[in-house]
Amino acid sequence: MRIWLVTVGEPLPIDAGSPRLLRAGILAERLWRAGHEVVWWTSSFDHTAKRHRSVTDDTITLRERYTLKLMHGPGYRRNVSLARMRDHRIVARKFAAQAPAEPRPDVVVASYPTIELAASATRYGRERGVPVVVDVRDLWPDIFLDLVPGWARPLARIALGPLYAEARRALVEATAIVGNARPFVEWGLHLAGRSAGPDDVEFPFGYDTAVPDPVPQAEAAAFWRAEGVSRIVSRPIACFFGTFGRQFDIDTVIAAARLLARDVPPVLFVLCGEGERLLAYREAAADLPNVLFPGWVDAPKIWTLMRMSTVGLAPYRPGAAFAGNLPNKPIEYLSASLPVIAGVEGYLGALLRDWDCGATYAPGDPAALARTLRELVADPARLARMASNAGRLFAERFDADRVYGKMIAYLERLAARRA
Repeated sequence: MRIWLVTVGEPLPIDAGSPRLLRAGILAERLWRAGHEVVWWTSSFDHTAKRHRSVTDDTITLRERYTLKLMHGPGYRRNVSLARMRDHRIVARKFAAQAPAEPRPDVVVASYPTIELAASATRYGRERGVPVVVDVRDLWPDIFLDLVPGWARPLARIALGPLYAEARRALVEATAIVGNARPFVEWGLHLAGRSAGPDDVEFPFGYDTAVPDPVPQAEAAAFWRAEGVSRIVSRPIACFFGTFGRQFDIDTVIAAARLLARDVPPVLFVLCGEGERLLAYREAAADLPNVLFPGWVDAPKIWTLMRMSTVGLAPYRPGAAFAGNLPNKPIEYLSASLPVIAGVEGYLGALLRDWDCGATYAPGDPAALARTLRELVADPARLARMASNAGRLFAERFDADRVYGKMIAYLERLAARRA
């Protein structure tokens, strides 16, 4: 089977260091291992680092049957900006221009967003008779409504009319709609104006539990020791990995750290990542001895830190993007048997309660977050039970072999029906 993955915004296998591959990267690797040919269409722009991987379009053969098609766009400096919208539109046009010249795939998986690239992919599928699965991962353009005051949302929705129209076209023309959570599948079906069919199914984010090689593991341990983080020092650690932008409420995390700074021992907050607001957060926490910003860290360092941590933080801001979502980050924590502390309710909150593997706190309430952490640290038996439940939940529902094994079988059946 020749399969195209159409996904931008994720780390790529060619990125420097040991990049932590996400949904498309893990799926691509497992498709290749299963004997399929993989072509991954993506942007040459690194969304996280805000840098270009190449200055032109490029085709990179990683190995036999596995190719990256890099489409060059202008890039952008801010996640919410007109420059980003322009970049997305240019990349989508490049796909539309280049795809017809390539050998025809048996099936296409197009991530949503971006709206424009998903629409280009489904249009290609309709014109060429190729099944296209749209994988809904974020609720664009609904999430943009969360950026404006309530009174302005009706006007904002009118202004977003062209984006809604293009989103609707992308979903209407899809052969099937899948998503990382059932509410996301239902959202896509609603926008497409149809009821669910047998191929409209949920595939949660799966996480790869591969253990780093001994040398990267040792290097990671040395890195954390140099940062003052070690298994030897007995203190609770709350870890976080992500982009410091609008979707995470790090202000509340820093305020909670301030409330906990004089506890004995104080909870150490290790907040890893890059982003447009990192400098402001570092300045806000400059006087706090229990907050550490080590910057971007690679996969072995993430693996190592999670196994030294007490809990994983998921400080999402409430809104359309997370009410019905089960994002990648909590699943990553569960893979290391870490209880998850989340700043949202909805789908994620219900899962944490049902499995007793974490807790939620009121959004924007640092006292509530501090109280939650104090209570857990003071109750080792409860913490141990939550950790055990977290590992069990991951093994049963989110292990990459389980999730993507099912997804590959699904794509094989879909391609076989259209052959």
